Amino acid sequence: MSLATAVSAPAAEKTLIDYFLPMPLHGPLTTNVWGAPGVLPRDPLNGLEDQTLKQWYYWDGKIIKGPEGKYHLFASRWEQSHGHNGWFGSRAVQAVSDDPTGPYVDQGLCWPDNQGGKGHNVTALGLPDGRYAVVISETRPGTVFVSPTPAGPWQQLWLIQVDANGFNRNDGRMSNSSMLVRPDGSFEIVPRSGAILISTNGVLGPYKLQGASIYPVIQGLSLNNLEDPVVWFSGGLYHIVVNSWSDRKAYHLTSPDGISHWTYRGLAYDPTTDFLRYTDGTVNHWNKIERPNVYLENGHVAYFTFAVIDVPKEQDRGNENHGSKVIVVPFDGVALDRDLASPAVKAP
Repeated sequence: MSLATAVSAPAAEKTLIDYFLPMPLHGPLTTNVWGAPGVLPRDPLNGLEDQTLKQWYYWDGKIIKGPEGKYHLFASRWEQSHGHNGWFGSRAVQAVSDDPTGPYVDQGLCWPDNQGGKGHNVTALGLPDGRYAVVISETRPGTVFVSPTPAGPWQQLWLIQVDANGFNRNDGRMSNSSMLVRPDGSFEIVPRSGAILISTNGVLGPYKLQGASIYPVIQGLSLNNLEDPVVWFSGGLYHIVVNSWSDRKAYHLTSPDGISHWTYRGLAYDPTTDFLRYTDGTVNHWNKIERPNVYLENGHVAYFTFAVIDVPKEQDRGNENHGSKVIVVPFDGVALDRDLASPAVKAP
């Protein structure tokens, strides 16, 4: 039985890309900063970046609001001189801001004494017991670090355990992994494969595979080209946004239970469109927009974070005027959830 249904949205129906809001300005837009022409002028104080591009490239990105009222952004970084391929040696870092859109100030490595801080596919979440967790994958086995506060100190809890549950164990490989605490307190992981994994035994699992990939064949794309899923729960639905690296677009799916009956909702974002805009109307076109993540307020998505790069990855060789950063984009999740609840847009 298929866990997903390919449903084409009517031409006049809004899709997720229509709910992005303008980015507030933290100062004058400038061209006196690194970047290809398509991303200039821009606000270097949005999100997390090395404005001088002398040290770091940044990637990933997940916001958690601390009890002290500050916003903690968890990301990865590596030396810019290595170019984009330096991500193989990336390290997990935390940055802090007084505002959800930034500017974020790098606070350093999350766990400098554990493999030198090594970590990629960095994401974070609050745990039901009040602790906080940072999850990494890809360059290391899926690993969970925990702390009593979002500021640390971070200690390795252990590796994520997977129970193939009679399905293909490769679908449970921890790559590009996104983790969610479900409303009932269980945990859900969606890795790059698009398989759903559920744990009723805590953050480490074992996570039981629920079947093969839930991705429908979206507009004829190969499943192998889909990556960087993010999963969340809002408006009574489970959501996944998944990126296609080959056509540089992302797509939106929903499910009533987070396991089965996934419905394709259409385009999530596209860097060739004008959806990344500031309140003064200026638009930025980053070459690639990847590693989406979400920050929720009052049960609805209020911001997306993205890892962005201004040129094709293979052209980013380091020690040049090109790089990557994490941006934060406001989002009208209240309207999205309201509209998806309307019978007029419910898929068959």
